[in-house]
Amino acid sequence: MNTIKKAFKDLLQYPSAIAGLVVIVLLVVVSAYVLITIPYDTAIKLWRGGEDVWYMNPKFAPPAWFNNFTSQKLTESFTMKSSDPGVVREVIPGDKNTTTINITYTFDYDFDVFPQEMLLYFNSNFEAKQPFVSMKMITPDGRELRVADFGVGKQMTYRFSQDEKLRRRLGDKNPVEGLFANPEIEDRLVPVKGTYQLVVTGIAFEEGSELDAEFVFHGQVYGWAGTDHARRDLTLPLLWGVPVALAFGLIASLGTSVLTMIIAAMGAWYGGWVDELIQRITEVNLVLPFLSILIMVGTFYSRSIWVILGVTILLSIFTGAIKGYRAIFLQTKESTYIEAARAYGASDVRIIFVYLIPRMIPLLIPGLVSSVPAFVFLEASLALLGLGDPVLPTWGKIINDAQANGALYKGYYYWILEPAALLMLTGLGFAMLGFALDRVFNPRLRGM
Repeated sequence: MNTIKKAFKDLLQYPSAIAGLVVIVLLVVVSAYVLITIPYDTAIKLWRGGEDVWYMNPKFAPPAWFNNFTSQKLTESFTMKSSDPGVVREVIPGDKNTTTINITYTFDYDFDVFPQEMLLYFNSNFEAKQPFVSMKMITPDGRELRVADFGVGKQMTYRFSQDEKLRRRLGDKNPVEGLFANPEIEDRLVPVKGTYQLVVTGIAFEEGSELDAEFVFHGQVYGWAGTDHARRDLTLPLLWGVPVALAFGLIASLGTSVLTMIIAAMGAWYGGWVDELIQRITEVNLVLPFLSILIMVGTFYSRSIWVILGVTILLSIFTGAIKGYRAIFLQTKESTYIEAARAYGASDVRIIFVYLIPRMIPLLIPGLVSSVPAFVFLEASLALLGLGDPVLPTWGKIINDAQANGALYKGYYYWILEPAALLMLTGLGFAMLGFALDRVFNPRLRGM
C-alpha cells in the first residue's frame, strides 16, 4: 500500500499526468452518464431510426454554436406542438355538427438567412368527411399571406417548399424564403425580422371529429453537434462513442498485456518445448498482416465489434513484447528469492503468478495505459473502412458516413472534426498518463 501511495504521489508531480487523469476521468464520467440516460436498446433504436424518429431535425445542419463564429445569424431549428405554451388552440362548436379549430403558432424570427424547410404534421380522426384546413402567415409588418387550403387525411404532412400554388402566389419564390422576404427590397431576398404568426384554421364536419397539427421549423443549425444526412442528431453517436471506445481500448489493452505477460512467464519458467512453441508462434504471428486479417474477418465472418475485439486480442498476444518479457523473466528466474521459493516447495503455478509476474507489474502498467489509444484508433480505422459494427454508434462510423456523403467536399467539416477531436482527446489523455507512469516506474526516466 505504501508503494502505491508513493507511486501516486510521484505521479502527481507531473502536470501531464494530472492533465491525462482529468481527461480520462471526464471520459469515464461521460460514459457512465450515457449508459444511464441513454440505454443500449434506446441508443440502437435511435441510431437506426429513419424519418419517423428524426423528422424534427434538418439535414446536414451544423451545430447551433456556429452562430458565434459567423457574420450572419443562421436560423435555428425548433418544433411547436399545440400543447406548447407559445401555441394557442381554440375549439369553437358550430352548427350541424361542425367544429372550428384555430391553432396559432407564434415565434420570433431574428435571423439573417432563411430556413431549410417548414412542415406541418396533421393528425385527425373522422369517419367519412375529411376536415378542411386554411392557413395564413401574419408577418411582423402586418401583412397576412395566404398559405394553403386543403382537406386533411387522418395523417398528413404539408411541406411549404413543395407547394407550387404557394410558390406562384409568392412570385415564383421558394415558399420558405418568400414568406419571410421583405417585399420592399426587390434586388435581393432579405428576411423581415420580428414576431411571426402561423394561423391554422380547421373545420371538422362530424361530431367528435378532431384535428391537431405539429409545426416543425428546419433551420440551418441544430443542437450541440449538428445533424447528418439521415437527420440524426450527432450528439447521440458522439456520446455513445465514448463508452464504446473506452470498452474496446481498455479490454483490448488489458487482455493483450496480461495474456502476453502470463504466456511469456510460462515459457521462461518451463522452458523446453513450451518455450520453443511460444517463440515459434510469436515469430509466425509477427509476419502476419494484422490489419488484413481483421479486414477479412469483418468481410467474410462478422463485423460485430466484439468479434473484432476477440480477434484483435488474439493477434496481439504473440508480438515482440513477449520476447522482451521473456528476457526479463529469464533473469528473474535465477534470483535468490525464486530459489528460496523452490526450496520450500512452492508449485510452478505459485511461482509464476506470485513471484514472477508481480515483479513485472510496474513495467506492465505504463505500457497498458499507453496502448489504449492504439486500439481505440484501430476500431475507428476499421469503421472508416466500412468494417465497423453495423449496430453500434461509434466515432469511426460517424467519419465513415461523413466520407461516404462527401462531407469535406460539401463543406460539412463539423461532421468529421467532432469525432476526430474526441479521438485525439482520448489518445492524448491516455498518452500523457502513460508517459508519466513510465517515468515513475522506470528508474532510467525519472530524471527526464
